[in-house]
Amino acid sequence: MSDGSKDLLNFWEDQMKQSHTSSNYFFRKSPSHYHMMLLVMSAYKLNEKLSVEGLKTKLFKTSRPKSALIINEACEKGFFRLEKTSTDQRIKNIMPSETFINEFKEYLNTLKKISY
Repeated sequence: MSDGSKDLLNFWEDQMKQSHTSSNYFFRKSPSHYHMMLLVMSAYKLNEKLSVEGLKTKLFKTSRPKSALIINEACEKGFFRLEKTSTDQRIKNIMPSETFINEFKEYLNTLKKISY
């Protein structure tokens, strides 16, 4: 095993040892969880509005009820927050919390340092 792959393996194992309430664990439960994280963070990075319904539509191979459960759980855990729009109070945009933004940035910085 090369040193780079050992670094990657160690990184993954360290991530999975973290608390089961952490975002690292939550967003790795399934491909749908991880995809949701990437969609929300991509919209945030591009300064685009992403509605809850829009997010449900973009998640492939995930039913709308399952998507709603994942979104609700992410909000309950404080990773995302919902914001009503000023034009239509029925539409809620999904935003990452400040805490999660910082965790995500730290995660990306760590990944950049790993060579494979």
